[in-house]
Amino acid sequence: MKIPLLDLKAQYASIKTEVATAINEVLESQYFILGPKVAELEEKVAAYSNSRYAVGVSSGSDALLISLMALDIRPVDEVITTPFTFFSTAGVISRLNAIPVFVDIDPVTYNIDPAKIEAAITEKTRAIIPVHLYGQCADMDPILKIARKYDLVVVEDAAQSIGALYKGRSAGTMGDLGIFSFFPSKNLGGVGDGGMVVTNDQSLYEKLKILRVHGSKPKYFHKTVGGNFRLDAIQAAVLLVKLSYLDSWSEKRRQNADFYDKNFKSSGLFEKTDIKTPVPVYKDSDDKNYHIYNQYTLRVPFRDKLRQFLKEKDIGAEIYYPLPLHLQECFTDLGYKQGDLPEAEKASHQVISIPIYPEITTLQQEHIIQKILEFY
Repeated sequence: MKIPLLDLKAQYASIKTEVATAINEVLESQYFILGPKVAELEEKVAAYSNSRYAVGVSSGSDALLISLMALDIRPVDEVITTPFTFFSTAGVISRLNAIPVFVDIDPVTYNIDPAKIEAAITEKTRAIIPVHLYGQCADMDPILKIARKYDLVVVEDAAQSIGALYKGRSAGTMGDLGIFSFFPSKNLGGVGDGGMVVTNDQSLYEKLKILRVHGSKPKYFHKTVGGNFRLDAIQAAVLLVKLSYLDSWSEKRRQNADFYDKNFKSSGLFEKTDIKTPVPVYKDSDDKNYHIYNQYTLRVPFRDKLRQFLKEKDIGAEIYYPLPLHLQECFTDLGYKQGDLPEAEKASHQVISIPIYPEITTLQQEHIIQKILEFY
C-alpha cells in the first residue's frame, strides 16, 4: 500500500470546482497583484486569527523578513530564536545583518525553552522569535513576560500553526507581530508561495503595507527602502476557498492524531521501547489549547533505519529537522559547536513525521501503525 506523507491531490479533488471558479474570477478580472481578493483574504484571516490587521505577502519567509524590517532590526542587533526550525526563521535575521542567538528547546514540545531565554539576553538583544512548531504553540506567557521585562519585541513564527490556540489565544496574535505561511504543504496552503503578517498595532500595520511595495507611499515616492513582498491575487483566491474548510481539516488532523495515539499505546510495544508520541501541553482546566498537527512527529530509536524501512514499504515520512541551525555551515562564524544545545541536537537524530493529512483513511493509518510495530 503506497501512502504519501501528504496527499494534496486528495484535498484538491474535494474542492476542485470551487478552486477553478475562484481562479477563473481572477483571470476574468485581470487583477493579479494585490487587489480585492488579497484585501478580502486579509480581512478574513485577521478575523479568523482574532487580530485587528493582516497584510498579505509573498511567502512565509518574506513575512518574517518584512516583520523584522518593520520593527527596525538593524545590523549587530541580536535576535533570540530556536535552533530547531525551518531555516528561514534564522535566515531572515542574517539577511538584515543582525545576529541570530539560539536557545535550546523543550524536549517534549520541541519549541524554544522559555527557562533558557533570559540567560541569552545581552545589551544588544532586540527581539525574540518563538516558533510554534509542528502545529503547537510555544509556551508564550513566560516568553512575553521576559520580553516585557527587557523591552524586547516578539515576532511569532506561526508558519505551521494557523488556527492553533494557546490558553484560548490564537497563534500569531500574542506578540507584536505574527506570521503565517501558505506554502502548499501547510494546513492552509496555496498553489504556490504566499504568507501573511498579523498584528494589533496600527502603526506597524501601516508600515508593513508600505514596505511590501518597495517602501513607496504614494506610488513612486520612497521615504524608506522596502521590497517586492506582494501577494498574488490567484493565491488569495485559492486560499479564500480553502479557509472555509480549515477548521474541519484541522479537526480531522486532530482525530487522526488521536487514532495514532490510542493505537500506538494499546499495542504495548511503545511501553517497552523509547518511542514517544506527540504531547499536547499547556493544558488548563478548560482545555483552551489547540494543537493543529501540521505534522505528527514521533521520537524514536533507530530513526534513520526506520525511515529507510518505511520508504521500502512505500510509506511517506520526513525528518523535520535533521541538522539544527546552530550547526549549519553558514552559521559557523557564530561560534556554536556540537554539544552547545543538546536537546535540539538530540531531537534532530530522533524525530520522524508520519502521514496525518485530513484525507488519510483509517485503513491507511492502520497499515502505517502495523509497519512501524513490525519494524520494532
